[in-house]
Amino acid sequence: MIRLVDSRRLTGPHLLGDRPGAALDVAGPESQLAADLWRYQARRLLDQIGWEGEEVAARIFEGGASLVITAPVDALYAATEVNEAAWDAAAAQLDGSPSPDLEETAGRLRAAIARERDPRLVELHHAARARGLTFLCDDDLVSAGTGTGALVWPRSELPRASEVAWGLAHDIPIVLVSGSNGKTTTARLVAAIAAASGLTPALTSTDGVSVGGDELVRGDYAGPMGARLALRDPRADIGVLETARGGILRRGLAVDHADVTILTNVAADHLDDFGVNDLATLAAVKLVAARVVRPGGRVVLNADDPGLAAHALGVAPASWFGVDRATPLVAAALAAGGDAAFVDDGTLMLAQGGRPLRLARLDAVPITCGGAARYNVSNALAALLTAAILSGLPAARTITPETIADALAAFGSPVTNPGRGNLYDVDGVRVLVDYGHNPHGLLALAGMVDALGGSRRLVVVGQAGDRGDEAIRELARAAWRLAPSRVVLKELPTLYRGRAPGEVRRVLAAEFARLGLPPEELEQAMTEPEALERALRWARPGDLIVMLTHEDRPAVMARLEALQGGTR
Repeated sequence: MIRLVDSRRLTGPHLLGDRPGAALDVAGPESQLAADLWRYQARRLLDQIGWEGEEVAARIFEGGASLVITAPVDALYAATEVNEAAWDAAAAQLDGSPSPDLEETAGRLRAAIARERDPRLVELHHAARARGLTFLCDDDLVSAGTGTGALVWPRSELPRASEVAWGLAHDIPIVLVSGSNGKTTTARLVAAIAAASGLTPALTSTDGVSVGGDELVRGDYAGPMGARLALRDPRADIGVLETARGGILRRGLAVDHADVTILTNVAADHLDDFGVNDLATLAAVKLVAARVVRPGGRVVLNADDPGLAAHALGVAPASWFGVDRATPLVAAALAAGGDAAFVDDGTLMLAQGGRPLRLARLDAVPITCGGAARYNVSNALAALLTAAILSGLPAARTITPETIADALAAFGSPVTNPGRGNLYDVDGVRVLVDYGHNPHGLLALAGMVDALGGSRRLVVVGQAGDRGDEAIRELARAAWRLAPSRVVLKELPTLYRGRAPGEVRRVLAAEFARLGLPPEELEQAMTEPEALERALRWARPGDLIVMLTHEDRPAVMARLEALQGGTR
C-alpha cells in the first residue's frame, strides 16, 4: 500500500523547479503508477480551480515519489490542500475506492484559495522581480531588496506597489555556501574577509545568525528562516548564507538569485531522507544553489572532490579550486585563462584571467595547520577565490588581495571559528574540538590528527538518530581511522530523531567491538560535557583527545577555556 508521508510548501527554488508551490512525498510500491495517476488528477484539479498556468512535476525514486505542483505566491498553504486532494483522488484509483467528487473538492479548494488570497502581496512580488530585487516573504514580514537596500513591511500592512519608494531598494552581494562538509568554516571565512575589507557581513550557519559580528540568534539557521533574518538587517553590506540540504528539500532556497555559490564537496550523508537515496541525487539537491547565480556571477567548485566534479561538470559559469594546480579541472581553467585557486610550493595561490598571484603561505594561515589540515586548505581556497570574484562587484571593491591575506592570517581561533578544528592544551593533554559528524568529515580530519600525533588517542563520538544503521557503522569505521586507544560514546538527547535512547550508542559499540576495540577501552556518557570529563580523567600528558561536538559545544568549550594551560 502506498501512503502519504509528508506534505509541505515550497517557497523558493527546489529540486524539481524554480517556482513556489507545494510538494508531497509518498512511499510504497508502484510509485511510478502512483505518480502517473497523481499527475492526471493534479492536472484535472488545477484546471478545475482556475490554475491552468500552474505546473506539475514528479520525481520517482526507490520506494516512493515526490510530487510537486506550482502555485501563486499568495496561495501556498492552499496549494498543499490542492496537492493532497489530487493525491487522495489518485490513491482512490490505486485501491479501487470511489473517487472524491471533483466539483465538491474544487469548490472547497477555491474557498481556501480565496481566504488566503492577497493581491498586494502578488503585486509587490511582481514589482520586485521586475526590478531584479530579492523578494522574501513569511507569515510575519515581506521584504524587497536586501541588507542596506531592504524595504520591509509587516505582512498585515502591505502597501500597494505604486506607493513604494523603489529607488531606495537594492540588493547587496549574496554568497550561498553549500556542500556536505566545510560549509560553516568556509562561510565564516568569506564573512571574515568581508569584515577585514570594511564591509558588514550578514552571516548564517548551523551555529546561528550574525551581522557585523553581532549575534542575532543562536542555533541551526542554515535554511530559509536564517537567510530572511540576515538579509533583512539594514546594516548588512554583504550576505553569506550557509545553505543546507535540509532547507532546500523542505522549503527550497530562500533566494532566487545569488552572486556567488560555493559547493565545497558532496559526500554520502543524510541519504534516505526525502527520497534522496544516492550521491547523484544529493549532488543535484546541492546544485540547486548553483542554478540561481546571476548573469555575471560564478559557481565556485571543488576540483578535488570526485563526487562533486563528476556531477558538476555541466555547471556554468564555474571557477575551480584544488590543492594541486595539476588537478585536471584546475589545470584546464588556468590553461583557458580562467579563474582558479590552488596551492604551489606551500603557498595559497589565486589566478584571475589565468594570471597567478601569491596570497599567503600555508604556515601563515592558522586553520590549515601548515597544510596538515587539508580540508581547511580547501576551505581557504574556496573562500579566497570567492572573495576575489566578489571584488569585481561595485559593492565589494574594498576586497583586495591584501585584505584577503590579512583575514586568512587572523582566522582560526575558537573565537573566529568555534567548534571547527580548535586545539586546547590542558596540563599537557591536547584536546581537538571539531564538528566532524559524518564519515567524510572524520576522514578529512584524519590528516590533522595524524600530524598532531599523541602518545595515545581518545575519540569522543556520537551520531544523530536520523541515519541508518549502516551509516552509523560507517561513522565508527571512520573514527577508527583516527587510531584511538580509547573511545567514549556520547548520547545526543536532542537528536534522537525517532530512535530510542541508547540505540545509536549500541550500534556504534557493536561496530567498535567488531573493529577490535577492547571492551575495557569503551566508555559511555549521557552528555557531551560528561564525555569530556571522562576523557580528561583518562588522559595523561602527551595524549590527544579528539572531542567531536554537536549538541553542547558552548559548555564543552567553556570548560576547556577554563582549563587551558592549567591543571585538571
